Amino acid sequence: MHITEADIRDPQIEALMRTHLARSRAETAPGSAHALELHALAAPDIAFWALWDADGLIGFGALRQLTQEFGEVKSMHTAEAKRRTGAGSAMLRHIIAEARARGMARLSLETGSWPYFEPARALYRKHGFVECPPFGAYTLDPNSVFMTLDLRVALQP
Repeated sequence: MHITEADIRDPQIEALMRTHLARSRAETAPGSAHALELHALAAPDIAFWALWDADGLIGFGALRQLTQEFGEVKSMHTAEAKRRTGAGSAMLRHIIAEARARGMARLSLETGSWPYFEPARALYRKHGFVECPPFGAYTLDPNSVFMTLDLRVALQP
């Protein structure tokens, strides 16, 4: 596996993003899905990476810089066939390392509360994220789980 900066015009990325958006929106209540559209990942405050293996694109993830010391994990997704292979952990470790390299002290995220999102919540917990109140522009929503990681603590798995 290797991680590269992602080109949002790549047809493989476009296809996997369509799958990501369709699945995440189908698995949460209307108005509670916060996944970004592909074009939004080109914003100057967002870094977006692709995860590849010998078969091609297997996932992606993004880091949004909210403030100089605070970032948000966005648009993490691993292709269904590549789940439970370490791909999600590889991308999350990359995002955490990038946030630390940029001098961030905290990294947070929003994910769904529905059963479909339990593997994602377990992945984040495995890497040291804990539940927290809504942050940034988010509001309390029973369909969302908010998690955060203090980047000033020792490195996580």
